[in-house]
Amino acid sequence: MMGMGEPLYNYDNVAQALKICMDADGLNISKRRITLSTSGVVPQIRQCGEELNVNLAISLHASNDELRSNIMPINNKYPLAELLDACRTYPGISENRRVTFEYVMLKDVNDSDDQARELAELLDGIPCKINLIPFNPWTGSGYETSTDERVNKFARILENAGYDAPVRRPRGRDILAACGQLKSESVRVRKTAE
Repeated sequence: MMGMGEPLYNYDNVAQALKICMDADGLNISKRRITLSTSGVVPQIRQCGEELNVNLAISLHASNDELRSNIMPINNKYPLAELLDACRTYPGISENRRVTFEYVMLKDVNDSDDQARELAELLDGIPCKINLIPFNPWTGSGYETSTDERVNKFARILENAGYDAPVRRPRGRDILAACGQLKSESVRVRKTAE
């Protein structure tokens, strides 16, 4: 459950859909094969864990509150300490069932060696993996993509700290159809039509 907005802002409907997916008379998909991605709506993370207990992916993108609030305003309502506590106490989390943290790599914003070390320290004690995602640029975003060398060095620092830190390879970037790019194209089309 990702890529369609914040699912936990529509918890009741998302929960109903997932229950149908998991039901033996529905799609009969195991909760272990379902992942819900959220930007960090803490009360519903706890509710999701208690009621659905599907896998959890968190859009993190920063190693401290100041930067995360700048990139993701939801952090002002649910700061990292609250978010990570909800992850640490999520039912069933173990080395065999880890939280996934999504981390978009933004050139000269969140991709330094110090930020990698800070991230490793921040996530200490949470069974997790960290998906490193090169930013998919679009006109007007104000951000650039970290270099491959920078992303790989960031990943090595995390790996040396004991984390699994795969780098996601973008698809569709060349036609502005990668993650984060479709909306920008639709906004351009709408503005042109006005």
